[in-house]
Amino acid sequence: MPTRFAGARHWLDRLRILVTGVSVQTKIMGMVLGLTISLGLAVTLQVRGVMHETLLAELDNRGFSVASDLSGRTAALILDNNLYGLNNLLADTLRNHPDTRYAFVLDADGHVLAQTFTERTPVEVIVINPVPPGNQVRHVHYEAAEGQMHDFAMPILNGKLGVVRLGLAETRLLRIIDDTTERMLLTTVFVALVGILAALLLTWLITRPILDLVTTTEQLRRGDLSVRAPHWTEDEIGALSDAFNQMVEALEDSHHLVEQKEIARSHLLSRLISAQEEERKRIARELHDSVGQALTSILVNIKLLDQSADPQTLHARMVELRRIVDETLAAVRLLSRELRPSTLDDLGLAAALERYVNEFAVRYPHLNVDLHCTLPNRLPSNVETSLYRIIQEAMTNTARHSRASALSVVVSRRDGAVQAIVEDNGAGFDVVAKRRAGSSVGLHSMIERSELLGGAIDIESNADGTTVYVEIPV
Repeated sequence: MPTRFAGARHWLDRLRILVTGVSVQTKIMGMVLGLTISLGLAVTLQVRGVMHETLLAELDNRGFSVASDLSGRTAALILDNNLYGLNNLLADTLRNHPDTRYAFVLDADGHVLAQTFTERTPVEVIVINPVPPGNQVRHVHYEAAEGQMHDFAMPILNGKLGVVRLGLAETRLLRIIDDTTERMLLTTVFVALVGILAALLLTWLITRPILDLVTTTEQLRRGDLSVRAPHWTEDEIGALSDAFNQMVEALEDSHHLVEQKEIARSHLLSRLISAQEEERKRIARELHDSVGQALTSILVNIKLLDQSADPQTLHARMVELRRIVDETLAAVRLLSRELRPSTLDDLGLAAALERYVNEFAVRYPHLNVDLHCTLPNRLPSNVETSLYRIIQEAMTNTARHSRASALSVVVSRRDGAVQAIVEDNGAGFDVVAKRRAGSSVGLHSMIERSELLGGAIDIESNADGTTVYVEIPV
């Protein structure tokens, strides 16, 4: 199976190279010629099919009508035993209906009373459509030397006097269909020739401004920003030339903008590296000041325990050691949660936010924090991590810079996305200026985290406070 797919892909690649390797003129002529021939053949086949169906249906209707008329008219002649008039009636029917090939009348016993054959009625024709009992009409198709034949059997006086047999051929109708098809094919060829001439003119009108545009592009590639594409027409090609000229005019501005973005990116990278180093310094200070001093105090108390023999002194030292160990363990756990909260991995975003809000309230007692988190199920790990960091950054910014007294955090899930709103009543700041300056690493990290997951973040800030809206699809 893989070999078969590889072979098909190989041929598709070769076809693509063949199609894309020819000129625009050849493509347009090929499309016009192919479309003309395809439409012509489709219409021809459709018309041929409709004509074949309609004419054969008309042939059947005419056969039933003629057979019914003969059944009614032959009844009186049979009752009068007028075989001469019966033969004349069949002969007139043969002359008046060009598709009729034969007609004959059988009596109730199956004997031929009258017929239009030059010799005796062929037995194979008689038996091919048995006489229906009662008043039933029978219609059969069979293959003859001339082609398809339609044989109709119509009872005379409910079959009491016999049956009329009528044979119609498709030959004339098929000849009409073939003649019509031939004329339509000739019309298709003529239209295709006209289409080729129109395609030649069209390709000349299209390719001339395109070739000029190619020449202009080559000059632009060599660094000539003063070049402009000529405006030949007022159609889409002319609009393309105008758009190309506008692109050239905007190219230099874009170049300057790219340089400014590179400068901003370099500045941001430098700030990120500095922030990373600051975080490392903070962790090192925490380990030295808290954990290091606690471990040193434990060692000192262990030495004192070794030197003391008083039970009360030993008990006091043990209590002190337990207190220092508890404080050290709490400090290590706090530092671990700040780096990566284990609650986020074990219990999910809602539990991690509740724990962080509790610790946040202890660290910033002047802020009244209100958390509403309605998440019925766990979110994907990357979504939970990004939302946690975004909310953490927003809350930290509020505590450090906004001088707010109240902070609200709402997290909910609806319409295939998770939404978070962090709102405070602080002093606010100029969001546009802050983003343009690129000096806020935290703000940039919030935006980057949301965009990496296909989400969006919107920050509104004024003198009454700041609101951060985050939405991430899940």
